[in-house]
Order: sequence, then C-alpha cells, then structure tokens
Amino acid sequence: MNDPLLTLLCKVDTPTVCNAIEVAQGQRGFDAFTRGTILASAPDSPAMVGYARTARIAANQPAEDPAEVIRARRMDYYRHMASGPRPAITVVEDLDFPACTGAFWGEINATVHKGFGLGGALTNGVMRDLGDLPTGFPVLAGSVGPSHAFVHVRDVGTAVTLFGLTINDGDLVHADRHGAVVIPPDVLPGLEAAIAQLMVTERIVLDAARRPDFDIARFETAWAAFEKART
Repeated sequence: MNDPLLTLLCKVDTPTVCNAIEVAQGQRGFDAFTRGTILASAPDSPAMVGYARTARIAANQPAEDPAEVIRARRMDYYRHMASGPRPAITVVEDLDFPACTGAFWGEINATVHKGFGLGGALTNGVMRDLGDLPTGFPVLAGSVGPSHAFVHVRDVGTAVTLFGLTINDGDLVHADRHGAVVIPPDVLPGLEAAIAQLMVTERIVLDAARRPDFDIARFETAWAAFEKART
C-alpha cells in the first residue's frame, strides 16, 4: 500500500471505503464488512487502517491449561502484536460472544499496544477504562464492562470472526464507528481513483439537495446525472 493511498484511507470513513470498493470492482455485492452495531471508545477519532494482527481470547471461565502455558501463550501474543508489517491494527475475537464479560481492552493493554505501534483495536468483546484509554488508539468493541474476569489468550495469528466478518492475519482492514471492512488486495491499485470518483458523483446529488431552490424537478435531474456518472 503506497503512502498517498494510506493517507487518503485515514481521512475517509468506512462507509466511503465500502462504497469505493464496489466502484473499483464495477459492481454491487461486496460483502466483506461487519454486521450489527459496534461501540466506539472515541467516536470522533479518524478511521483505523492497517494489516490485521489477530488472536482469540476467552474470559467467562478460568483457563483449563496450566498457568505456565497460559503465561507463555500471552507472551507469544504480545510478540505477535509487536511484529509484522505496519501500519497494523489488532483484531481480537472473544470466543464468549455474545455473552462476553471480561474486558481485554483497558488502559494498560491499550497503552501497551499503542507503544508497539498499532493503530487501534477491533474486537467483539469488552472494553473498559473509557476515560483513560490512550489518545490515538481507538477501540471498537462489542460491549463495555468493568471487569477483566478470567480473560486469557486462546490462540494467536488465526482467522477470527467478528460481527459476521472473517478476518485473516495480515488482511488490510479499514474500521471506524460504523464498523469494519476487509479491503481486497486486487482493488488497491484502483482504490484511490475509485474514492475520488465516488466523491465527485455524490456531490451531484448533495450540491443539488443543499440549494435553496431544491425541489422534485431538480432532484430528478440531479439523480439522473448521478446514475449516469456512476455507471
């Protein structure tokens, strides 16, 4: 991913990227996006964009493996998060979903991951310490809760599924308060142009609708021009 595209992706929201992927593909039907509502620790923060560093956790019950195995796996997790291509975000599936109780994401863990150079966290699990999470490290989560319960790492670097979206380790993810999408590698060469085209075509309707003399006739004219421009 080149720097101009990365800069652009950080400036646009996830719905724009979702639409632009369809523009780049030349058809509707792109479905690599999350379903349902996601909670944002910092709703006004820019989108997080990066290659996924994945893991799976659980928290409702104590870990069944010996304590030394759990500690070693946790350290393997941190080594995985500290390595790999950048930009990157951490994507963690809570296997207790939808009945998650243990917050993996709080002030300490978020600060550690930010220190590793990660750009944010995406999880279907629990977050806490909302007033104390580090700036510049947004967390998108399935719920908010006060306790870490019995949270422990189950595996690292595997495919994860969050809110109906499967994400593989290394997938390019764009996410904000609306949800997340996996950007297909084949659209990257044309994605910058697709976003620009999308912005231009949307202005056709938006500019018309914001005019003081806007009416159904002007809408019909604008909509016809909009449909022609996007085909």
